[in-house]
Amino acid sequence: MGNVAGMSERKASDVFVECLESEGVKYVFGIPGEETLDLNESLASSSIGFIPVRHEQGGAYMADMYGRLTGRAGVCLGTLGPGATNLLTAVADAFLDRAPLVALTGQADTERMHKESHQYIDLLAIMQPVVKWNARVSAPDIVPEVVRKAFKVAETEKPGATHLELPEDVMGMPLDAAPLARRRPVLPEPQARELLKAVDIIRNAINPVALAGNGVVRSGAAFALREFVRATGIPVAETFMAKGVLDADDPRALGTVGLQSRDYAMAGFEDADVVIAIGYDLVEHAPKHWNPSSDKTIVVIDTMPAEIDEHFIPEVELVGDIYHVLTRLGEECRDVPHTGGSDRLRNVVLGRFEQAKNDDAFPLQPPRALWEIRQALGREDILISDVGLHKLWIGRMFPAYEPNTVLIANGLAGMGFAVPGGIGAKLVHPDRKVVTVSGDGGFLMNCQELETAMRLKTAVVNIVWENRQYGSIVWKQDKKFGRHFGVDFTNPDFVKLADSFGMPAWRCEATEDLGKHLRHALGLDVPSLIVVPIDYSIDVAISEELGAETVAT
Repeated sequence: MGNVAGMSERKASDVFVECLESEGVKYVFGIPGEETLDLNESLASSSIGFIPVRHEQGGAYMADMYGRLTGRAGVCLGTLGPGATNLLTAVADAFLDRAPLVALTGQADTERMHKESHQYIDLLAIMQPVVKWNARVSAPDIVPEVVRKAFKVAETEKPGATHLELPEDVMGMPLDAAPLARRRPVLPEPQARELLKAVDIIRNAINPVALAGNGVVRSGAAFALREFVRATGIPVAETFMAKGVLDADDPRALGTVGLQSRDYAMAGFEDADVVIAIGYDLVEHAPKHWNPSSDKTIVVIDTMPAEIDEHFIPEVELVGDIYHVLTRLGEECRDVPHTGGSDRLRNVVLGRFEQAKNDDAFPLQPPRALWEIRQALGREDILISDVGLHKLWIGRMFPAYEPNTVLIANGLAGMGFAVPGGIGAKLVHPDRKVVTVSGDGGFLMNCQELETAMRLKTAVVNIVWENRQYGSIVWKQDKKFGRHFGVDFTNPDFVKLADSFGMPAWRCEATEDLGKHLRHALGLDVPSLIVVPIDYSIDVAISEELGAETVAT
């Protein structure tokens, strides 16, 4: 009888948390509320670390980053009403950037959902456009099924966000149940005839090029891509989110494309007869920029069938495990003679990057700032970019040598991503150096998470590029209208702001200060901040040859 009584004391929130443990959840990032009291009490008695954040968006960005780097869904929590809506932007970021994430929101008791009620809004309807799947836990006995489904859907290709709504009364109800067993998602295999068709196209190509996207990173297929390039000699251009899938020093690396209209032509796409799209997500860059005449023969290698686009009609689609498909193709297409690709883009960009080490101008110009950061970081260390004009510079110019070492939000592209993202990255990789770069616009959108960083002692170096403008909009307004409007602001003293959090911080007063402060900061065991006055007068296009039309945002 004692065991029966003990079992009856378990409630839905206890089983819910046991299901999270079964899924391997290490952290829940969020802010508790009255409607999540039972859930938080159950978390307090679990193996899961609950990390209180200072804004729900910051917590969701931390979960987003955790998902990107691990392939396992990051988990974020908000209460009902404003707590849930504060999650929305970062949940949408995970959705478009294909990062596995499970968002949990509290909700009012089920008995008051049919009428006007304090803080009650239809969260399922609000979240539905930016998640792969969501559901209300409407009864305690469905807890094991909905948790298993939320994680399976979030982590299955193409991954993204899911959402569970947890009514307060349901979480407090008694429940005796066990988690459902976790299973690895299964990918299909392309048919032999499709593989042979692709082999025939590639072997007969004259000027083939490959375009690698975020899917290569998610699939852990960078090594297979490098072997494919070594076997076939086919050169590869990368999207912003695929930086590092090919070593930047590899002679077959064409560089990062997608900033300017001429990037693709400069990398050899204009003259290409065959384009091999590998893990390429259209959410980053539209195919019309590299296939404007719809005349390329396209081979798609991806985990899902290709999106419909008039400039992206594949001749053959190899749907399955990208690593496995690349390995098989490399074996069949070894030493194919061709002349594809062009190093013009790479030479222009890397040439300007190398010149930067001798640029003593102050305020610093972006290439010099990026050169200093690259010198201070190792091949496996991590740079996280916020969204703004600095993102375009990092995407275009910062060399990456391994996947998931330069992290850029490029689907939804929401500002305020970097500071909380750095915390998430440091929790996943405490042994690596982590640097974030934010503009002074995006930095203040989630700077409250500096307190979270100090509390957790996640030793991230946060670099703020300061120019007192929304720089990317200035750049685009000036290009289109010859003037800019509504983009200027003032800043607090960022060093004093950091100091108020107890965080060491420095302001660069001369060109050489950035390297000096950065090397010192990377040796600390606490978070820190460096303010860098930036001169954006040099055009991110670098040369007129690269074209004026902007592709990236």
